[in-house]
Amino acid sequence: MIIEIRMAGFVNKGAELMLRAVHERLRMAYPEALFTMVPTALQGSAPFRRLVDAGFYPKASLYRYGVDWGQLCPLIPRTIRERFGLVLDREVDIVIDAAGFAYSDQWGISHTQVLAESARRWRRRGTKVVVMPQALGPFRGTAIRKHIQTVVDHADLVMPRERTSYDHLVDVVGERSNIRQFPDFTNLIEGRVPPVFDEQRHQVCLVPNYRMIDKTDAAVSEAYLPFMQRCAKLLVGRGAMPFVLVHEGAKDQWLADQIASAAGGIPVLTVDDPLEIKGILGACRATIGSRFHGLVSALSQGVPSLATGWSHKYVELLDDYGFPEGVVSVVGEDGGALEDRLEMLVDPERHAKLRATLLENSERLKQRSEEMWATVFGVLESSRAG
Repeated sequence: MIIEIRMAGFVNKGAELMLRAVHERLRMAYPEALFTMVPTALQGSAPFRRLVDAGFYPKASLYRYGVDWGQLCPLIPRTIRERFGLVLDREVDIVIDAAGFAYSDQWGISHTQVLAESARRWRRRGTKVVVMPQALGPFRGTAIRKHIQTVVDHADLVMPRERTSYDHLVDVVGERSNIRQFPDFTNLIEGRVPPVFDEQRHQVCLVPNYRMIDKTDAAVSEAYLPFMQRCAKLLVGRGAMPFVLVHEGAKDQWLADQIASAAGGIPVLTVDDPLEIKGILGACRATIGSRFHGLVSALSQGVPSLATGWSHKYVELLDDYGFPEGVVSVVGEDGGALEDRLEMLVDPERHAKLRATLLENSERLKQRSEEMWATVFGVLESSRAG
């Protein structure tokens, strides 16, 4: 059996966390399976070396100018393909899509179009296709609506991560038996605390996200960095021992350095392993985060968190954990309101009450994730309808 995990990678720590969560669970279920991914140098997302080190065979696939040139790879002699461990698309038995957030007007049409064309081809070949829990939509344009309908028509299971994504999808295709809503599944994977973390110096974690600048309107984009700097300064003034954690890449690193400098040189932690990032977020006292999976990592471990976000997925996430007031606007949040939000993170009584609420909801969501995996394996073990 050959299983492909697609649209996951290594530069985005949330994507790598999803990759590890999927890979770990599928290896347990199918220990004899071979795993494949498409190697790509795009932003370092799945370079060949890291892909092989993680236990994946490279898949022969290359999209350029809207054409999958990988379909020509069967012309390569079999002996050469086997020498380099290349997997052909037609050899894949199961495709697991773990994009996180790619199929939406916000990311343009190309990702949805590629998935639609691929899903149609996979259905013809009898390949099982599962779209893991992720944010979806909105789908406003005629072309992208057509493509997402093709995806649902040909996939075995499509799982919106929250109600808004579910509604966006059903608005296009209607209610379907192969559409099931489940929460983010990285809540089941365990983190580990690295030696660099010092619980005395690292208590309230700020996790910046450059998407708050390049994926938002001008007002939010301009206000974001000053807002995070202000939070850091207020926390320093309260003796809350804030620090900044880099969740992804050079642009987040730049934001982290700017925040730290404005607050008098608070610590900045840059950690490569997503499991160690999750460990830090579970061990700190509280977070103010803009990275979705950083927030999942904190909330799922009962760590009180305030969220700033650039899409509906942030609002839905905090609502899932019973803490909708944790979503903070970087524009129009007056000084008194912001200080009250921060008080929830540092006041012992309010902190304890909020932590209990988060842990209670975390257990419920973890149970849902286990139900999700049972649903996935039920689909994979069943024969394809029709």
